[in-house]
Parts: sequence; structure tokens; C-alpha cells
Amino acid sequence: MSHRTVFFVSDGTGITAETFGNAILAQFEATARHVRLPFIDTVDKAHQTVRQINHAAEVDGRRPIVFSTLVNMEILQVIENGCQGMLLDMFATFVRPLEDELGLKSNHRIGRFSDASKSKEYQNRIEAINFSLAHDDGQSNRDLDQSDVILVGVSRSGKTPTSLYLAMQYGLKASNYPLIPEDFERRQLPPALTPHKGKIFGLSIQPERLSEVRNERRPNSRYASLENCRMEVSEAESMMRRSGIRWLSTTTKSIEEISTTILQELHPERLAY
Repeated sequence: MSHRTVFFVSDGTGITAETFGNAILAQFEATARHVRLPFIDTVDKAHQTVRQINHAAEVDGRRPIVFSTLVNMEILQVIENGCQGMLLDMFATFVRPLEDELGLKSNHRIGRFSDASKSKEYQNRIEAINFSLAHDDGQSNRDLDQSDVILVGVSRSGKTPTSLYLAMQYGLKASNYPLIPEDFERRQLPPALTPHKGKIFGLSIQPERLSEVRNERRPNSRYASLENCRMEVSEAESMMRRSGIRWLSTTTKSIEEISTTILQELHPERLAY
């Protein structure tokens, strides 16, 4: 696999093909060169794609793997008939069997974002992203009641990337607040959060990992010292226990795993389950 190329070919952005393909490839202990080919929406572009795939086959000495979410059958046939790669057509694998099972034809829409400007869900995501940016790191208490999720934890425990992921992926308005020494002295959550306890979820992290992350930002500072990190993490976890707040350690978890756990625990009203 180290000398093999993987192509993600789509007449849209290619995000679906790449996401699905990477999920499949993750089952194998191997690495490969990844090439995303989005917006392959004409026959001419399809022929160019075939030439690129076949060139990779010649250079690598192995046939490439090609994940496709092409909807246009004429374009897909050019790829099928001409490329020297292993073609995995997700439309044929999933959509056509569903058409047979449901007795319905799919709308053959190119790309999940093709009609984004008309989509209420898309507009909600944009609004959620703007909200999450405005309420990052305790910047604002304004409209806090509109939050779907409020994340708390010590600085650099993963609150910001998780907030933005929840906004971008699910359209959730996510606020986040850092727990700071003043909060530990009071032994209470920031006062602005008290009325919204049902929406709060805590993030923690192993002190050793926290020290590493902070040292990348502020080397050799008290902020990044292992002693200080141990104190902050201990105080934060004790505070969350006293307040009855659900929390998890982000040390070995991906943003996707963290977000999934949060959704399972909080069940935001904005999402349908």
C-alpha cells in the first residue's frame, strides 16, 4: 500500500467519497498516497481523470484504488471503461439497491451541497458556526440561553475544536468556557453558566498531555508546567463532580468520538433522534 495511490472521484466536492473511503481504508494497517478529484462533471474531465489514474498505475506498478460518488452515468462509464484502477462505485453499491428495495428512483443530485443556498439546514449551520465563534473561550455571555451545548474545561482541553465540529457537522450552537483559577478559588462554575446546567458538558485531559500541548503554545511557563496542569485538572474534575456535570477525558479520543458522546449524553433539542 505504501506505493499505491488512492483516488476519490466525484462530480461534487468529493467529501463523501473521501470520508467513506478513508473509513474503509482505516481498517487496514497501511498507508497510501491520497488524491481527491472533485467536480468531475464533464466527459472531458472524466478522460483527464482516466489519464491521471492510469499514469499513477504506471508509476506505482500497482493499480490504484478509486472511490467514486459519480452520479452522471455517461461520466462514470468513461471511468469504468478506461481506468486501470480498482473502481469502488458507491452509487452502484448503495443507491441502486435502495432504489430496487424502495421502488423509487433517487433524485441523482450531484453533491450534498449543490442546493445549499436554498437549504434551511445549511443556513442553520452557518448561523451555528458564527454563534460558536462568538461564544468561544467565554468571550460573551450574550444569548447564552440560545446555546444547544456549553462545554467547560481547563484551557487547551479540546473545547474550541469540539465546539466548531458540533456547529459545522450538526448545526448546533456550541459555547465553551475555560475553567480558570478564580473559579477554583470560588469552588463554583462561572456564575453565567449556573442557569444552563442541563446543557453543560465537561472536557478533561491527562495532566501530562495537557503540559505537552501548553508547552507548544507557551514553552517553559507556569501555565504549561506539569505541576500547574495537575492542579488545574484535579480542581476542574472535582468541580464538575460537585456540580453533577457529565464529563470525559479527551486525552485519547478524537473530536468525532468526543462529539458523539456529548450528543448521546445531552440530546440537544435541535437534533431529531
